[in-house]
Amino acid sequence: MKLNPGQDEAVHYVSGPCLVLAGAGSGKTRVIINKIAHLVQNCGYKARNIAAVTFTNKAAREMKERVAKSMGRKEARGLWISTFHTLGLEIIKKEHKVVGLKKGFSLFDDQDSLALLKDLTEDELDGDKDLLRSLMTTISNWKGNLVIPTQAVKIAKDEQSQLFAALYARYAQHMKAYNALDFDDLILIPTLILRHNADVRARWQTRIQYMLVDEYQDTNTSQYEMVKLLVGDRARFTVVGDDDQSIYSWRGARPQNLVLLGEDFPALRLIKLEQNYRSSQRILKAANILIANNPHVYEKTLFSELPYGEPLRVLIAANEEQEAERVIAEMIRHKFMGKTQFGDYAILYRGNHQSRLLERSLMTNRIPYKLSGGTSFFGRAEIKDIMAYLRLVVNPDDDNAFLRVVNLPKRGIGPSTLERLGTFANERQISMFEASFDPELNHHLPPAAMASIYKFGKFIVDTGETVTRGEPIEAIKHLIRNINYEDYLYETSTSAKAAEMRMKNISELYRWVTEMLEGDDLDEGMTLPEVVTRLTLRDMMERNSEDEGGDQVQLMTLHASKGLEFPYVFMVGTEERILPHQSSIDEDNVDEERRLAYVGITRAQQQLWFVLCRERRQFGETMRCEPSRFLLELPQDDLIWENRKQVQSENQRKETSKSNIANLRDMFKK
Repeated sequence: MKLNPGQDEAVHYVSGPCLVLAGAGSGKTRVIINKIAHLVQNCGYKARNIAAVTFTNKAAREMKERVAKSMGRKEARGLWISTFHTLGLEIIKKEHKVVGLKKGFSLFDDQDSLALLKDLTEDELDGDKDLLRSLMTTISNWKGNLVIPTQAVKIAKDEQSQLFAALYARYAQHMKAYNALDFDDLILIPTLILRHNADVRARWQTRIQYMLVDEYQDTNTSQYEMVKLLVGDRARFTVVGDDDQSIYSWRGARPQNLVLLGEDFPALRLIKLEQNYRSSQRILKAANILIANNPHVYEKTLFSELPYGEPLRVLIAANEEQEAERVIAEMIRHKFMGKTQFGDYAILYRGNHQSRLLERSLMTNRIPYKLSGGTSFFGRAEIKDIMAYLRLVVNPDDDNAFLRVVNLPKRGIGPSTLERLGTFANERQISMFEASFDPELNHHLPPAAMASIYKFGKFIVDTGETVTRGEPIEAIKHLIRNINYEDYLYETSTSAKAAEMRMKNISELYRWVTEMLEGDDLDEGMTLPEVVTRLTLRDMMERNSEDEGGDQVQLMTLHASKGLEFPYVFMVGTEERILPHQSSIDEDNVDEERRLAYVGITRAQQQLWFVLCRERRQFGETMRCEPSRFLLELPQDDLIWENRKQVQSENQRKETSKSNIANLRDMFKK
């Protein structure tokens, strides 16, 4: 497909900084792919000196595949395409000595960080879940704004901020002792070393001579700074973004980074992509009119050369149960009339809780569906716990696994013991497990703590020996029983039923592991280390795999839908207090909610339904609902409201009748 004039200009402008303002469905990824090829094939750049950065593993994977297809794998070899966090991790790996980290540092996910913070703040927060979540968000925001603990202490004004700053310092101290990093460190640390170390900065500016950034409106302060430091004064870069699709301010994203670019790089070339290749003209007209209610630094208007398209429909249900039934009934009717596939439909909503009734209705009607954003099997805490035990049994030097389970269930090994053990292990450049058996550790820990650590270490060694003797199944059974994990689940779960469900998950994991160890007629059995590696990889793949094929209706939040497109879209819960969300109304942040509605509308290619209720149950009360203000901002001539009957002409009635009869005949032929 030939590039349009805007795309062509964006591809061929390489002599200075470039901002491509790309509207929804305007082919921005094509621009990035073509520009990479142009840089290598026509501008003398080597693939290994180009970096393209985006926000999700899925987007990075797709970009890699498309570049390889466009240029050929040989020419694309060495090209760096990744997420921001993967690039940050690569910088840390190469510069770990500058940072003061041991080579085999551990990565903490959200659950690991939460567990550590819970232990560290027992006295102050007493396990209060809301306060812990708030603390985690505050620390994440500080890191996103490049604020280190000493600065946080200085800027904290009120009592809670001062407490959180002190706890941030405590958390950072323990992470250092554990030789561990969390997700936010993967941007914070590289940015700080690039800022403060001229040698490191020069090294990476030589390595990355041209940089491309996708979804630029989603960058936070630290990511913006990281890009600025990597491109340096040479400023050879292209960033692609859309201020109208900035929907992540709660994650620290700053759409004003688009404006800041012009101030930091006065020679910035602005190129707009306004032709949309996805949606009908009517859908685009509605999206344009809606988003025009937001203030803009850069004006743009999307247009399409596709047909004008079907009217947008507004369905009204009595309550949320009927809302789910109405959506599924309308989908079945539409599928029958249009001979479409279930995979052509997406149902979008503001919050995950809205999916429950929709799922129930889909299951009742035996309609296949895929729910995006649910917890995967390997993401469950109980599975991660047992997997960490197994990882430690097959590789005792896995510090991350050690830290997860050394005091789980509790065996009297607190954070201060682990900090001392971590510091001791760091000084000797050995793993924490190996340090547990070092006679010198006696001088650093009190006898009771020493005894607990030694006992845990011996338990792991004994389990490992049972595995080596050729009795891995027995070893796993013995492990789960001896750590009293079932008792622990009943103590910590919200109810006996929840504990039971979690124990069922453990049984399922045990069954998988046993089957893989024993093998079958086709495959001979695996060793426990092979099983653990296979399952760890499956976990990572599951976390990164969003593409399950098959003919299934897609269910997802509006946030998760960004970047995707579907022929037919239902937006449910289009009411005041849901979209826009009550918290955004309270915080006077309706502009971002309007951008979220805009994202939802521009996912639809051919047809779009809005669904709302007359009343809805919330917190045990039945509330009257009002249509979302966004529905009222749309061009009403392009909307058909269900309760405002439109008169069909005689010809339209005949056409509908003919179409129905033809479809019935087709159905009976099968």
